[in-house]
Formats: sequence, C-alpha cells, structure tokens
Amino acid sequence: MAKNPYFWESNSQLYMIVRNAESILRKLAVQFKAIALTGPRQSGKSTLARTAFPEKTYISLENPDIRESALNDTRGFLNSLPNGAIIDEAQRVPELFSYLQQVLDESNEKGRFILTGSNNFLMLENISQSLAGRIGYLELLPFSYNEIQKIPDRDLHLNQMIFSGGYPAITFDGVSPEFWFPSYIRTYIERDVRQVKNITNLNLFQKLLYLCAARTGQQLNLNNLAIECGVDHKTIGAWIGILQASYVIHLLPPFYNNFSKRIIKSPKLYFYDTGLACALLGITSPEQLNMHSSRGALFENYIINELIKTRFNKGLRSNLFYWRDVSGHEIDVVVDHGSSAIGIELKSGMTVVPDFFKGLTFWQSLTKYEKCYVIYGGEEIQKRSNGIEVIPWNKSEIFENIM
Repeated sequence: MAKNPYFWESNSQLYMIVRNAESILRKLAVQFKAIALTGPRQSGKSTLARTAFPEKTYISLENPDIRESALNDTRGFLNSLPNGAIIDEAQRVPELFSYLQQVLDESNEKGRFILTGSNNFLMLENISQSLAGRIGYLELLPFSYNEIQKIPDRDLHLNQMIFSGGYPAITFDGVSPEFWFPSYIRTYIERDVRQVKNITNLNLFQKLLYLCAARTGQQLNLNNLAIECGVDHKTIGAWIGILQASYVIHLLPPFYNNFSKRIIKSPKLYFYDTGLACALLGITSPEQLNMHSSRGALFENYIINELIKTRFNKGLRSNLFYWRDVSGHEIDVVVDHGSSAIGIELKSGMTVVPDFFKGLTFWQSLTKYEKCYVIYGGEEIQKRSNGIEVIPWNKSEIFENIM
C-alpha cells in the first residue's frame, strides 16, 4: 500500500498533509471510467494519485523502456493492466488514448485508469479526439497556503510565501529555491518544451521566459515581446501558448459583461507559481522583496493563484477576470458567478488607506454588484459601510466563500 509521503512524526503522533483536491479526485473516480489529472511538473500529481488509489499499479511513461513498450505494442500494454493503473505522463504515448477508448467502452468499471500529465495541451488534444465523455478532469497546482500551513515549523510570513511558492520539493522537502528553480527551468526548457514543439532556438525561448517574469501582472503585448526577442508576432503567440499549456504562465482575461463604456480587452499575464517568477527575476531571498519594484505585482500574482487553487481543488475551472476601462479605472480581480460578480482589489500594503477603495467604489457606481473585497498584506478584518470587506492575505477560509 502506498503511503502519503507528506507526513512527519512529532511526540509519537503521525501527521500528514492531505491534498485539498484528494476528495474531488475520489468523487470523480466513481463517476467516470478514467480521470485525467494535469498540472505543472513536480506539483504532486503522481503522489496524489498514488495516495488516493494505493491499490492501483503505478506506471511512469517517463521511463524509456516502459514508454518503448507502450509505443510498440499499445494494445498489449493495456491488456497487461486488466485492473487499470495510474499512468504517469500519459501524453508521452499519444496512441494510448485511442486504444483506451475501446478498453473503456468494453467495461462499465469506474475509475479504472488515472492518467497524469504535465502538458495540458497534449492531454486535452488526445482526450478530445478519443475519450470525450468517458473521462473526468482535475487540475492540480502546487501547495496552497492552507496546505503549507500544516507543515510544522514552516515560515508563513508573506514574503517567504511569495518567494518560496508552493512546489512540494521546496515547501515540504526543504530544498533551497536557489538551487531547485534553476534546475527546474533547465529541465523544462530542454525536455518539456520539445515535447510540444520543435523549437530550434531554445535560448530565445528562455529569454521570453525571463521577459514574462518582468511583466508579471501586466497586460500581454505580443508585439512588444516579439521586438525584444527578435522573432515575429506569430512565433511569440505560439510560445506563449506553450508556456500556458505546460502550466508555467496563465492569462487573466478581461471582464466585459454588460458594460457600455469602452474597456481594455487584452489579458494580463501571471505565473502559476510566484517562487518561479521570483527566481526568474533574480530575487534570492524573501528580504529582497521588501524593496523590490515587482513586490506589488508578485503579491497580486500570489493571491490570484490562491483563488485559482480554490477553484481547481474543487474540480472547477477558473472564473477569474480583471476589469479596466480606457480611462484607467481598474479592478484587479472579478469573480464571475454568472448572475452575479464580486470585485476584488489586491493591495500588498499592511496599512489600510483610502486609496485601496477607489477602484471598487467606481465599480459599485457602475454596476449592480455590491459585494466587494480588498485583500491586503495586513492582519485585520474590516467591514466598511459601503459593503466592502477588507480581509488579510492569509485568510484562505474566506477565499472559499468568495469562490
């Protein structure tokens, strides 16, 4: 039986981190014949799958011998797994999905195969072609704040959380970000990127990665990036797509429902992990964030990631947007609930000042949506008479209610 590796002993008591997404993964497994579990490399997908389904055989297609066997005789490979399996990095053998269709159609068994992958584009492409309607879908990001706070003696200060990010190797195993992220970046560039597209100049692709870090929280401008990288606009668009598909960056789309004023329609760029963004920006310690010009953008990125994790861990897609008009009025985050929406301002400062409320006050005057929040770097909850609630950055239980 597989053990949860996120455990420790203290005073003869055994403690462990149970991933927030585990209960949803189990629910999906009793509703669908197979589950696709995707997310960034090293975010804990294999660990989650093996912990949730310890009775299942685990197979990694990263192993070249196993991958060759699956490629050369895909039908025989699946026939050798009559009780199903956890198949790691399933996108490495695209033929697998076509053969899986027949295997799943011939049985009514639920949760038979758990397919994990770190490339969302390749996984979705193969699923849509062969397994649509037969497979459940769950995205797993690195640890959230309320998962990290379960770790004993963990430094939970804001700068530390932004600097370290949420990858288990850093937050739980204690590997230094200074060593881990450069290795992660190199592995990603040299191996993962080539799975998606044959990029001849990896140096320019890596340059784009650094340029994106410098533009965290800014509107995406493909032309500007193309000029700086020395490649054409279409190439940059394709490369941005690769960064999205491999869970390095995500784009926050604009919210423009039912507005008569002209608004900005370009998405804003964020990283799925602020620790990775810090490494790309050359930030080598949490203390450097105190005076760093990107601290506000990184704080914004951190909170947006926490909100997205809240959705993903429930098996839901992101419902986050931002809003900005041509006059410069802006809301950092709009949570779209269909018939209603919640406006959120993100402020890294620890002291609540009137400037925090300017955007939300304008938003309230323009819309019928009254529920608004300011999430800030301080520690006190405040409720204002205009319906705006001020909440600290680490009150993740409130995030659940917002989302």
